[in-house]
Amino acid sequence: MEIQPLAMTPVAMSAESHLGELQPKEETKSFADMLVDALKKTNELQLDADQKNALLAAGRIDDVSSVVVASQKADIAMQLTLQVRNRAISAYQEIMRMQV
Repeated sequence: MEIQPLAMTPVAMSAESHLGELQPKEETKSFADMLVDALKKTNELQLDADQKNALLAAGRIDDVSSVVVASQKADIAMQLTLQVRNRAISAYQEIMRMQV
């Protein structure tokens, strides 16, 4: 079952100061872009931890603490990603239970 994203039209806002010039509009990222960036960062942390573990197993890294820190960062990022996913699924299920 494919879920289609909501198509929302963003509201364009501009402000004019008392001097007459237009204020520049701030760039905002959508929730989907933020989510994709977070998933990419989580993937990078996982790959970095895997690479450091392989180097440690090959005997090329003397500092074990850097491997442990990289593994913990990857683990925490994965736990956060899973919690966000769980909350999104929970919210979706709640919406589906609503009576219209």
